[in-house]
Amino acid sequence: MIKGHCLCQGIQYEYQGEINEVVVCHCHQCKQAQGAPFATNAPLQLKQFQVTQGDDLLKSYFATPNKRRVFCSNCGSPLFSQRTDMPEIIRLRLGTVTEGHIPAPQYQIYCDSKSAWFALDEQTPCYPANKP
Repeated sequence: MIKGHCLCQGIQYEYQGEINEVVVCHCHQCKQAQGAPFATNAPLQLKQFQVTQGDDLLKSYFATPNKRRVFCSNCGSPLFSQRTDMPEIIRLRLGTVTEGHIPAPQYQIYCDSKSAWFALDEQTPCYPANKP
């Protein structure tokens, strides 16, 4: 089981499964949404994910028509994103995980958009855009 929460702990969640895939995303939107040089995400099955506290604090923002970014309306912590054409999958922001095993990233995407000052992990495969 995976557990986590936002910065203010107003939103808490559980995932009744394991994290099997970890991706580091260097796209411009992820960098801006995280305020960091990349985002570290895990695609998860929505049916196994549950907000256990603070459902009323969840806020969504559509930066593009196809993808909502969900965050805490109190502290601003990004929690997950969800594409409208894949509603059964969320992409959990792994910086919010407080309990459970997180494997090393399997790959990186949008490497052509990485921050110029950031050195990529050369041990992790890197793709210019979405994973082929």
